[in-house]
Amino acid sequence: MGTKQIEASDWKLLGVEQGDHYRLSESAVDMTRPSPAPRAVEIPAQPQNIIVDLGKCALIVVDMQNDFCSKGGWFDSLGVDVSPVRKIYDPIRRTAEALRGRAVPIIWLNWGVRSDRANLSPVTRYAFSRVGCGVGLGDSIKGRSPTSEAKPTGVLQQGAWGAAVVDELAPAGEDIRVDKHRISGFWDTPLDSVLRNLGVKTVLFAGINADHCVLATLMDANFHGYDTILIEDCTATGSPDFCLQATLHNVRFCFGFTVTSADVVSRVARSS
Repeated sequence: MGTKQIEASDWKLLGVEQGDHYRLSESAVDMTRPSPAPRAVEIPAQPQNIIVDLGKCALIVVDMQNDFCSKGGWFDSLGVDVSPVRKIYDPIRRTAEALRGRAVPIIWLNWGVRSDRANLSPVTRYAFSRVGCGVGLGDSIKGRSPTSEAKPTGVLQQGAWGAAVVDELAPAGEDIRVDKHRISGFWDTPLDSVLRNLGVKTVLFAGINADHCVLATLMDANFHGYDTILIEDCTATGSPDFCLQATLHNVRFCFGFTVTSADVVSRVARSS
């Protein structure tokens, strides 16, 4: 017997339309996962220009959160000058807006430490405690007041002000947030599952610190088989400049490509 023709309006989408999904009807489950036509964009890059499919891209913005970037945050309390990081706010905002306008997912990858710190090993906590004796992951900062009685105040703690994205880069409603608790955003997090469900193959990176969390997450993305692209003027670090230059060299030499936000925005804007 033949199968009854199913009208397009009878199908229900289960999953991500541009990524991994089923289509369901009362009589069948369609697992074919039809792929949309490539949306190719050529972008100037180092060491070679690249052509990417916007339909398989995502932007990951790393650690642009109050404890690292804002007055009253953890870094500020340690005497770190957080004002230089503001120079990457506008490039990140422009790049995110341009990509979001072409239906490219924006993922905000932030530290979000459990209140009990039960999954943090001593060696992880030691490195973030200023040689073991200072204020570290999940600790309270003296003098910091909670924004409300119900909110936690620990350093980089889930739900705390310090773990939130800075107001200047407020995520859009459709953006995705992923918490991490290691230098790499792939370790013991859902980041890989999220990217695969979205059908992503190419990942652009922005955020801080270029030589720490950005580079470690980019390297792990490369090891997982993703195309990895660092947006140079959307990344910064509090480390000496030679650390940033070494990061750019290593990305171009070993792990992928570097681009500028101006080139990304202009080429995306020209795409249909």
